[in-house]
Amino acid sequence: MFKKICFTILVMIMAAGCTKNPSLVSPTDAYSTNNYPATLDGLNSVLASCYSNLRDPDLYGFTFLTKAMANITHSANSIYNGDPSWNEMTAANLSITNTYVLNAWTAFYTGVKNCNVTLNAANLYMAHYAQPGDQQSVDYIRGQAYFLRAFYYFELECLFGEDWVPNPTPADTLGVPLFTSLPASLAASQQPRSSIKAVWAQIESDLKESATLLQGKVWTGNDIGRVTKWSAEGLLGKAYVFTKDWNDAKTTLLDVIQNSGKSLMPYDEYSGSFIGITADKFNQESLFEINIDQNSMGDYGVYGNNPNSTSINGLIWPPWALGYDGTETNANPLGYGNEILHDKNVLRFGFNLGTYNLVTNPNYNPNYNPATSGYISPEWPKMIMDPVYKQQSLAVRINKTCDPRLFVNALQPWVDSVIFDPKAGYMYVSRPNFFANQSDKYGWSIRKYSPVFNNINNTGPADASDIYLLRLADIYLLYAEACENTSDDVNALEYLNKVKRRAYGYPVNSPSPVDYTSLTGTTDAIGDPVLGHNPLYYERWAELFNEGQWWFDICRWHLGPSEAAYYGSALNINGPLQWNDKTYSWPIPLQELNSNPKMAGEQNPGY
Repeated sequence: MFKKICFTILVMIMAAGCTKNPSLVSPTDAYSTNNYPATLDGLNSVLASCYSNLRDPDLYGFTFLTKAMANITHSANSIYNGDPSWNEMTAANLSITNTYVLNAWTAFYTGVKNCNVTLNAANLYMAHYAQPGDQQSVDYIRGQAYFLRAFYYFELECLFGEDWVPNPTPADTLGVPLFTSLPASLAASQQPRSSIKAVWAQIESDLKESATLLQGKVWTGNDIGRVTKWSAEGLLGKAYVFTKDWNDAKTTLLDVIQNSGKSLMPYDEYSGSFIGITADKFNQESLFEINIDQNSMGDYGVYGNNPNSTSINGLIWPPWALGYDGTETNANPLGYGNEILHDKNVLRFGFNLGTYNLVTNPNYNPNYNPATSGYISPEWPKMIMDPVYKQQSLAVRINKTCDPRLFVNALQPWVDSVIFDPKAGYMYVSRPNFFANQSDKYGWSIRKYSPVFNNINNTGPADASDIYLLRLADIYLLYAEACENTSDDVNALEYLNKVKRRAYGYPVNSPSPVDYTSLTGTTDAIGDPVLGHNPLYYERWAELFNEGQWWFDICRWHLGPSEAAYYGSALNINGPLQWNDKTYSWPIPLQELNSNPKMAGEQNPGY
């Protein structure tokens, strides 16, 4: 994984009077770790790579959420069938040559490397260039690097470690290779897999160190999105839950809940916080998020002139809008349109009206010009959603007879609207053209992290929504889980209900009509024998939907078979969905095994 980069400068003795071209004697895209950084600004520039790597095209910049997580959890249904690795994700049957597996491994380890470079640079700076009073600033930089290294290892271990192998044997103890410093040789860059215990111990150690170094630091202005002590404690509490250290989890998570100053957003703010509304960035609930600047207008996002500054997830899962002629047949996506919401998710959120039919529009005006008069006028399409069904749909929203988080995560055809053409205004969302006029299909579009205010085909594929990696609702649900596993059912129920109350618009800290009364109570999930009677499972699925979290819950709770059975099928898979237990741990990429002899015989079970 880690390769030593050697720069050999060939010096030729030439006749007197000759001069050297600096571009020929030193690299222009790297710095020397012998004399850089010599300033705090330089040290911060090294730290910046630890953050920017999160927006790598192979991580949250493009493919990790859309092509890997959304498909393997069936948040999305994919029409694109030209990528075998994509299809393997949907089938949850991965190969050792899967592109997205390799890319995630490589990009997460690049993040680890960048953090180690930063920690090394901090030591060099303090040893040779520090000025009086610099210690505190350097400690803050170290604290951020420790957190980010722990985050990268957290993701790697949850994906590639043998943590959740069913019925483990004594041999099922392998985690991922650990690097806590920069390798100084090729041999040092080739490490065997560490034990699961050692990896989690390193994650917890880094997070404790981060919390200590960042104690009391409050970021403001342009620094507001940086890591804080509460980011570190929140992820530490999550690590404790994932390793079933319930008592430490309760103590740590409760500290975040009571002392971080964070609180759950009101529903209206929460609903707008996933679609690029600037006012909702870095809000009262956020513990750590990736800042996304829509600064690539007319550019190709992470593949253009501003890499690692934005994201283009919305290119894959954008909303679909009615065609210019008002038909679903000519519907257009606001991006590539490879993915829509999987129909079974509409039911899982409790929407019980069934699918809809189109009927003749009694107000149709053949002379109406939507390009100049606004797209959502009822005079426009020849066919429209059955008005009775539409009124029933609106009543579901108003009366909250299904989980309101459905409308945070998805856009309903013929009810919701998006800006398809900035000159003409809003256009109704449509079923995608491959579902056109199929009355047995829901065909809802994805809303969360999707470009609902601009057609990125026209304005440049760049999103504007910050991506949450840790927020308070997750902490509440983790705390509820820790309480449930320490026989503290009262607090477990209360913190599940706090999250649910917010979703339904009730005061978070007061009893409400939608409260669960038991940890096995009925949820909104229609036709789901597992999530339908497990509020903890359901709340984590509904609250963190399509945020890249549910896969880890599927694995640690061994829900693979029931998830495959519930979703049943997918557009880019032939036949019913199956489940293979090997998928609870992703395979170590073949490329890594071939380049690292110390990992010989250390592939995950089943591959």
